[in-house]
Amino acid sequence: MVGSSLLCSIVEGWHDLLRAMTPEEPHYDLLVKGGKAVDPSQGLSAERDVAILGSKIARVAVNIPEGEARQVLNARGKIVTHGLIDIHVHVYEGVTTYGIPPDLAADSGDEIYGELLDLRYADPKLAVRTIEKNRDVILGIKIRLDRDITRDHDIAALRLAREASDAVKLPLMVHIGDTYSPLADILPILNKGDVVTHCFRGEPGAILDAKGRIMPAVRSAIERGVHLDVGHGEGSFSFATAEKAMQQDVLPGTISSDLDHFDVNGPVFDLATTLSKFLHLGLTLEQVIERAATNPANVFAFPRGLGSLREGAEADVAVWMLAEGDYEFVDSQDTKRMGHRKLMPLATAKSGRLYGSSSIARVAG
Repeated sequence: MVGSSLLCSIVEGWHDLLRAMTPEEPHYDLLVKGGKAVDPSQGLSAERDVAILGSKIARVAVNIPEGEARQVLNARGKIVTHGLIDIHVHVYEGVTTYGIPPDLAADSGDEIYGELLDLRYADPKLAVRTIEKNRDVILGIKIRLDRDITRDHDIAALRLAREASDAVKLPLMVHIGDTYSPLADILPILNKGDVVTHCFRGEPGAILDAKGRIMPAVRSAIERGVHLDVGHGEGSFSFATAEKAMQQDVLPGTISSDLDHFDVNGPVFDLATTLSKFLHLGLTLEQVIERAATNPANVFAFPRGLGSLREGAEADVAVWMLAEGDYEFVDSQDTKRMGHRKLMPLATAKSGRLYGSSSIARVAG
């Protein structure tokens, strides 16, 4: 009996030893290790590790052990942010020649100009029905105002868009340009939460008066909560306008690319290049990321958790290199500026899966 008890004790002890020696199941699917995490929504700009489990950010902390993750991405010396949100980009391939596929292999059909020349085709009730059937993917309404698009009835077209926007309680984005009606007549129709895109375009249609001052109607719109969006595009960003506006303390709320078939090979190229132009104009890295991640997530009703590296947020994480050197940037008027910092995307982690450059080392996995 004593021998039997002793044997049982030895066997039980052996099982305990095996349990202790067996490696624990990793806590995380992916660990982004050692990068500078920039998340303006939390006031965070410091070295942090970001751990991902499934589709969520599980932990953000200093020195998370590498052994706790199935795969580790070495982000030392790099910038780590939430995935950026470009609120003005044409990736709807095949609809018009503006549309490009997400992989930028742009090749689509014939453009239909002047979509608002005949207002019989602008049906607010039909727009509302379409939105109600697709609430999961439609986050706002956009209207283009330009002489080639609306002729002399731009205000009438805008009021139809306003009607639809109010009915579905979604923000209205207004493309400003060479409009028949002055901006001073257009802006009062916009409400809190609406967006003016192409805010730093050159003449005609700029937010500056003839003396280079911010127009009163623009300041009034900003004060009541209308957001200014860059919307760079082929013809809608001027260094001169941006410089004069920013000198008068008017900054964009969001920075978007307006990337399409006509500007993907310049002057826009991509959102990262657009952000780099604003680094040259004097915004800090944190201000730039705020306008390309945090603010866009707040302007539109994106699914909860976008735009932040908070624990529990959607696991959409971007890794960047902030390169230093001499980089020529060009605006939509072919004006050139020499910058010395450029954001370059290296990798993206989404729902625990890694995409992007092989130039950033994987520690393990």
